[in-house]
Amino acid sequence: MTLYDVDTRCIIPSEQEIADRSSRMDLLVNEDGSIDLYFGPDAPAGKEQNWIPTVAGKAWFPYFRFYSPTQAFLEKSWVLPDIEKI
Repeated sequence: MTLYDVDTRCIIPSEQEIADRSSRMDLLVNEDGSIDLYFGPDAPAGKEQNWIPTVAGKAWFPYFRFYSPTQAFLEKSWVLPDIEKI
């Protein structure tokens, strides 16, 4: 997943120069095999590997790409969950 700047439609700039997280990275995986991603100006303690920094006060939007999706995705029996505020 990549975050983009609403105003410019370009990858969101941040001090950390991180705008995405993907399955090709060493992410923290939950016991059930799912992965939680975090977005915000500050990394949640212990979850830095799964964090994408944002800029406070700057609007952004996520873009998901699916490479070699599974049958569940193609049949729509798996649906990408909504982003939840924590």
